[in-house]
Amino acid sequence: MSTRTLPLLFINLGGEMLYILDQRLRAQNIPADKAKKVMNDIITTMFNKKFLEELFKPQELYSKKALRTVFDRLAHASIMRLNQASMDKLYDLMTMAFKYQVLLCPRPKDILLVSFNHMDAIKDFVKDTPSILSQVDETYQQLIEMYTPLSNGEFQLIRQTLLIFFQDMHIRVSIFLKDKVQNSNGRFVLPTNGPVPRGTQIPGLIRIFSCSGEELTRLQFSNGGNYSSALREGSFEMFGNRVTKLGTNMYSVSRPVETHMSGTSKSSAQHTKVNAAPNPLAKEELNMLARLMGGLEVQKPGSTDTGFRVNLFATDEEEEEALISRPNELSYGVISIQATKDQQANAELTKIMGEFTESGDPSSSASSKGEDLLALMDGLRVKDSK
Repeated sequence: MSTRTLPLLFINLGGEMLYILDQRLRAQNIPADKAKKVMNDIITTMFNKKFLEELFKPQELYSKKALRTVFDRLAHASIMRLNQASMDKLYDLMTMAFKYQVLLCPRPKDILLVSFNHMDAIKDFVKDTPSILSQVDETYQQLIEMYTPLSNGEFQLIRQTLLIFFQDMHIRVSIFLKDKVQNSNGRFVLPTNGPVPRGTQIPGLIRIFSCSGEELTRLQFSNGGNYSSALREGSFEMFGNRVTKLGTNMYSVSRPVETHMSGTSKSSAQHTKVNAAPNPLAKEELNMLARLMGGLEVQKPGSTDTGFRVNLFATDEEEEEALISRPNELSYGVISIQATKDQQANAELTKIMGEFTESGDPSSSASSKGEDLLALMDGLRVKDSK
């Protein structure tokens, strides 16, 4: 598995989350000033320098439970509130959208172009706020410096790591079902047409060569699809035409944000039950995080803005029904951490460790590092919400 996958997973899922929240804020006629505050607060937290320093360190992916909680904290970094059913739905839409984009990438390196499409859209969200825009630009530079030198083999390993993460997620999403790119069992339908990967030829020809390299014969065969020549290379710089549309906002047109879960999806391995026993290997990470949190400046929110609730369902009744049918293993509380004293922080972190250690999960050591990011986000959320 690649240890460079986490930043791309986080940024692309975060981009999809912002697309969906932007659509819902507009659909529910939230006042423009409040909607802008929500987007700015989430993006500020998402691209906080300390937060990204932890994120960009070479490491394994976090467990599904830990990553889901990261986005739960991120979505509530402002005055907006989602209940558990709407948060479930939001995360389902995020993960299935990015999974589809990874599957459709003509070549593994195009995952970086998908990431840049998300970053371009995020920059557009904060184009009128220079301080936040500079945060996004710094992340752009980090992405370019870290990923553009990688070989095709390293990008292939990143793609495999992402697909392993997504392999048990087969949630039915109405927008994909209507476009007939997803089957009723939640599996995607991959096209047999369109441009071939850059650097390759349209399939349909077999050439046979002699030992000296001389071409002897050619054989034609039916490729079973309708392929075209590769598109031109997309820009891997901070500005430029990405060429691919993967990663752009599919909610920019008037379409309902809606998802339906099949019975098999609810009981899939996506919702793995959690072992309550803490991971003893995480002691050093917990101690380090306690020291880190002790240095964070925590202030009371200075804003008097009242919160508001966003519903990702068509009606409150649908949201209530989804909450009732929510799998028990998804029911967990959000723990708030006061970053004041190491001793208090250690106690809270030990409690978190019990929630995030998954039985039989080979990435449990990576899960322990996820608490660093979660606790750091708690401190950032309090600090940045003023």
